[in-house]
Parts: sequence; structure tokens; C-alpha cells
Amino acid sequence: MLTLQQIKENPQLVVERLAVKGFDGKEAVDTIIALDDRRRKAQLSNDNKAAELNRLAASIGALMKQGNKDEADKAKQAVAALKEEQKAIADELARAESEIRQILLTIPNLPCAMVPEGKTAADNVVEKTGGPMPDLPDDALPHWDLAKKYNLIDFDLGVKITGAGFPVYVGKGARLQRALIQFFLDQAGEAGYVEIQPPYVVNEASGYGTGQLPDKEGQMYYVGEDNLYLIPTAEVPVTNLYRDVILSDSDLPVKNCAYSACFRREAGSYGKDVRGLNRLHQFDKVEIVRIEKPENSYAALEQMKDHVQGLLDKLQLPWHILRLCGGDMSFTSAITFDFEVFSAAQKRWLEVSSVSNFETYQANRLKCRYRGEDKKTRLCHTLNGSALALPRIMAALLENNQTPEGIVVPEVLRRYTGFDIIN
Repeated sequence: MLTLQQIKENPQLVVERLAVKGFDGKEAVDTIIALDDRRRKAQLSNDNKAAELNRLAASIGALMKQGNKDEADKAKQAVAALKEEQKAIADELARAESEIRQILLTIPNLPCAMVPEGKTAADNVVEKTGGPMPDLPDDALPHWDLAKKYNLIDFDLGVKITGAGFPVYVGKGARLQRALIQFFLDQAGEAGYVEIQPPYVVNEASGYGTGQLPDKEGQMYYVGEDNLYLIPTAEVPVTNLYRDVILSDSDLPVKNCAYSACFRREAGSYGKDVRGLNRLHQFDKVEIVRIEKPENSYAALEQMKDHVQGLLDKLQLPWHILRLCGGDMSFTSAITFDFEVFSAAQKRWLEVSSVSNFETYQANRLKCRYRGEDKKTRLCHTLNGSALALPRIMAALLENNQTPEGIVVPEVLRRYTGFDIIN
């Protein structure tokens, strides 16, 4: 969440930057400033009363030594009254601080200066394009038909045992899925990311820490009996490893990667946008997470983008990079770049990765800090990215590599699959 200092330093700028995300923050900012003013006045009153308490406490002993019991009793009564007043002030301070926090939780992160203005995905900016564009015949099959033809993925069985959006991978489909996971993890390891195997459920504090809670879009699956949430991405448990942690200067940067299943209550009507692997409730993903000093985080962001681009190049998929406009960004992000691959049979671009810098927004919620050489503690910057999400990668690989003889497996995956063609 935003820091109180960010808001107090330049409330007008905060309101203007929030507007880039389509968020009207004036009322929230004005309320926070008023509450903080109330809090500071209460704190000053409390400090004055504490000083008076100390003076009276010191005088009681002196009065008793002088044998002035009546005056000492009066001082004791004054002390008791002051303590009651302090209790009321403490309650007022707690209420003001709680109200400030509750409002801060409703305010999204500020988009950085590089974020273009815009309201929808149509306003996103194509930054870069690459990869070989396949030339398929007009009768090329979409991935859901290929999956059925070669018995790779059974969507009907998933509906039978769970519901729509929970596919069952079969035979070479399951093996290709596993090959992609291993390939992405190995590539992350070679890039210096330390692998983590996280839990798939998290507690409420973890959800608040990375900004999934409050769940504004109702996307998280909730386990009511235990007050736990199924993770929508490995970003949540991995980043929360550093909740309430003060890192030393020498610990940074932190570079972690993790494979996990991901669970999302994705909304959307039936159609091409949600058919097959295009939109799922459960899917696999390899995530990369970084904890950085503020001055290094944007260089780290570029390294993460290069890493994702490298994966797509090695898979020989056509890709482009989108710089998201303010209206299409997540609640917590300061800047996001989406990677999309072209799915040739569907003739459409599919998102396969989001790489984001959150600056101090998550770190403030997490209380993730580092101690500099000057021994002062400062908030870290947090970053994460999909490297990569599997379903739409799988969709594009199946569609783009189909031939009359079968589906050709990209060369970089063959040592993991043990086969070079699906037929």
C-alpha cells in the first residue's frame, strides 16, 4: 500500500497519478490527511500528558518525604485522572491509525511516469515484436481439436470430476506439460534464481501482504473452515517469505523462482476467449520474484523482461511485449509489461506473462525492509513475472507446430519429453 509519507508529501500528485489508473482518489486522500492531523494532535496531547505524569510522579515522593500527605494525595488523584485521559487518547490514536490503514488498503499503487494513459487493453502500447510467425493452412486446427485428435488433454473429464476450467492432461500432453515446467525452472536456475517449492494455500496475512486481499474481484478460492486461500500465483507465498523481514544490504538482490499450480475464479462467458486452454480455473506456472534496492529495481525489471523474451525465443514462438496503460494495470503494480504469443490457428494473441515492478507498494504491506550501510532501514522494491504461464504456451505450441505428420516438439524441450513429434 501507499505510505502515509507519499500522500502527505504531495497529495495532489497522488490524486493525479491515481487518475491514470481510473481511480478517483481525492476523497480518500483528503480523509487520510484529516485523520492523520487528528492522530498527530492526539499524539501531541498524549506526549504532554505523559510529561505531566512524570512531573507529578516525581513530586509525590518529595511531598511524602516532606510529610505533606494531603498534597501527595491530590497529586495521586491527578495522576489517576491523567491515566484515564491517556487511555482515552490511546483509544483515539488506535481508531485513527486503523481508519487510515483501512482506507490505504483501498487505494491502488501509483503508476510510474512511464505508464501510458488509457482505459482498456486497446490503449496498451506494443513495445517490441519478435519470433517466427508460422504459416499454417486455412484448415489448421485450434488446440482444443488437436488435444482431442492426439489424446493430449481431456476437457470433458475435467468437467466430470471437477467442473469447467479444470482440464486433465493425458499421455504425451502430460509429459509436454511437465517438460515445459522443467525447462522453465532450469532456465531460471541458470539465470541465478533460487528455486522455492511453496505451499499452495496461504493465510490471510499473506493475502494482504501482496495485495490479493481485500479480494476486490472475487478471484481467490477460499477455504472457509481454516480461513485459508488457494494461491492465484506463486508470487503470493514466495514474496511473503520476506514479510516482517529486515534484509541486510549484502542480501540483495533476492532472486527466487517457483513452480506452482495456480487457482483463479476467472469470470467470463463461454466463447473463443475462454475455450480450451484460453482461460482456466487451475493452471501451472513458473514464477520469478525479486527483492531489490529501490535504485536497482528498474534495471532488474529489464533483466526480467529479457529473461521472458529469451524463453519465448528458445520455444520459437512469435511474441510481442505490451506496456500496459493505466486502466489495464493491476491494483498493486507501478508498471507492467505483458508478453503475448500468437496462436496461429485461433489467429489471436494470447497473454503468457506479466512482468511487474511494485516499487514499495507490496513491501510496505509486508514490512519488507533492508538495512543500508548507514544502518538505517528502508523499504525494498518487489518485482515478479510469469516465466512462464503454461496453458496458453501449450495452446500456441500445439497450434503453431502442427504439420500433416503430427505436432513437432520444439528442440529445447526434446531432452525433457523424450520425443520430438506427437502423432
